[in-house]
Parts: sequence; C-alpha cells; structure tokens
Amino acid sequence: MSAQVGQNAPLFALKDSDKNLVALADQKGKNVVLLFFPAAFTGTCTKELCQTRDELSFYNDLNATVYGISVDMPFTLAKFKELNNYNFTLLSDFNKEASTAYGCIYNEWIHGLKGVSKRASFVIDKNGVVQHAEILEDSGSYPDFDAIKAALSKLN
Repeated sequence: MSAQVGQNAPLFALKDSDKNLVALADQKGKNVVLLFFPAAFTGTCTKELCQTRDELSFYNDLNATVYGISVDMPFTLAKFKELNNYNFTLLSDFNKEASTAYGCIYNEWIHGLKGVSKRASFVIDKNGVVQHAEILEDSGSYPDFDAIKAALSKLN
C-alpha cells in the first residue's frame, strides 16, 4: 500500500527530534511536505535536507510545513539537525509505521539493512489530500524538487 495522489494522506503521530509528538491530523489547514529519507548522516540525505534548509523560505511563502522523516531515533535526528542547522522538523519513524503506510520502506536496503525508509516526497493539501507523491527506489537519487514546488504552487 502507498499514498496515492487524490487520496487522503495516511495519518501518523511521530516524535520529533525534541521528543515532542507531531500528528499529521493537527496540520489540517496547512500544506505539508513530507520528505522521507533513508538515514541521517549519509551523503545523499544530508545534501537533500541541506537543499531543503536553504530553500525553506519558498515553502514558508506557500504556507507549507516541511517534515523530514526517517527511521532514525529522535536522539540521532537531534544531533543531525544540530550539526546541519536544519530549520525544519525532523520526525522519527523508528517503528516504521509512517514509512509503511506511505509505501516507502525497503524490505532490504544496502549492507543487508532492513526496514529503512525509501527516499520519497509527498505534498499534502490543507484538507489532508495527497497532491504529489514520488517514491524513489534508488536511494542515491534526489526528489524532484521542481515537481514538489509546482504541486505546492497550485495549492495557493
């Protein structure tokens, strides 16, 4: 199963890097961008999230809240966020519930690691409906940021 364009986004409640509970249901009325990524402190993930950090004003201008999501523990994400000065929320999907609900989890990733989030992006509108969905099989690829921005631009 995966989150498809036109469907209601699967709801989740995950701990952020400060160990606060963040529920997607509480984001109604806001546009939301979900960026699932495999692992903190890896090259491609760091570059992707740094680009997001550097372009956050674009998302803010479109009334969009950005969340980075991985199966890393909140403590790991806190250090990752601190070292890279990320200016958006990182969420821990340690129990793999959101990654599974969105259909973006590897049964087996590199080095035999299992249950790691695939690189994926979703845009969810103010009513909780998925407006953009991209799940990448190659963890070395980047999301289509232009498509994410285009989907957001249509919502405002």
